[in-house]
Amino acid sequence: MSIRPAARAELPLLQEIERAAGEPFRALGMAVIADDDPPALDLLDRYRRQGHAWVSADSADRPLAYLLCDEVDGAAHIEQVSVHPAAARRGLGSSLIDHLAWCAVADGLTALTLTTFTEVPWNAPYYTRLGFRTLGEDELTDGLREIRHQEAQHGLDHWPRVCMRRELTP
Repeated sequence: MSIRPAARAELPLLQEIERAAGEPFRALGMAVIADDDPPALDLLDRYRRQGHAWVSADSADRPLAYLLCDEVDGAAHIEQVSVHPAAARRGLGSSLIDHLAWCAVADGLTALTLTTFTEVPWNAPYYTRLGFRTLGEDELTDGLREIRHQEAQHGLDHWPRVCMRRELTP
């Protein structure tokens, strides 16, 4: 597998990956998440143009996973990381996160952050195994509070969610 910037022509494929990655939520009683629309093409293209969209591609250079990030309060914030279920458990998600960590250190950032569901096995428990820790309410930055507010407005707080952080060392 190789990690590289997403190409404009692949953006519809990233939407397909997102739809497929959402399906396992249905089995957890989270059909609303499974049915949620993937990021719009214009949003995906904005991430791509900013250099904040990467894919993990197979030997035929076809994306199987992708990651989007923003800079939030001095940290690289993982906005989305999705792996097609057919390529799950191959380390694609963790490789994308490690790639982001390398890029973040090169850019002088000190941490990775994300928000996630606490009770979904491939969410908070997975990120804990990758070195993330749950942040207490008093540790949230203004940017993370705004992200959580937007998520609540979108209905994601129907299930328990947390902010997580992984420190980076140069």
